[in-house]
Amino acid sequence: MSWDILLLPLPADLTSIDDLPADHEPPPIGSRSSVHEALRSTVGEVDLTDPAWGELLGPTWVIELGVGEHDPVESVMLHVRGGEDDVLPVIFHISRALDCRAFDCSTGELLTDDAPASWNAFQVFRDRAIASDPADKP
Repeated sequence: MSWDILLLPLPADLTSIDDLPADHEPPPIGSRSSVHEALRSTVGEVDLTDPAWGELLGPTWVIELGVGEHDPVESVMLHVRGGEDDVLPVIFHISRALDCRAFDCSTGELLTDDAPASWNAFQVFRDRAIASDPADKP
C-alpha cells in the first residue's frame, strides 16, 4: 500500500484543486529526457533503469516514480512507502525541480506545509488496514 502523490504543473498561487476551471489542461512537465535529467540532478541516486518507472530508496522509505510511457511527460506519480517524515522534503524537492505541485491522492488536496499531517494520517490508515487484513488470518 502506498501514499500516492501526483505531480502536476499547476499555478504556484493555486490553493485548492477545486479552484481550477473545469476546462483547465496543465501544460506538459517536459520531455521524458528533461524529466529524467531533472530527477537525476535533484536526487542523483534515483534508479531510472526503466525509463517509465523510477525508484528512489531512502533510509526508511521508498518512492516509486511513475513517469509513464508518453513523451512529453504530463504528470509524475509518486508511490511512497515506508515511514518517517524525512521523505517529505524529498517529495517537495522533486516537485520543485519539475516545476510542479504535489497533489495528495488520499485527501484530494494539494500538499502544503502541513504535509506531515497527511503523511501521518496515511500511515495510521495503512497500519490499521494491514493489521485488519483478513487475508493474513488463517
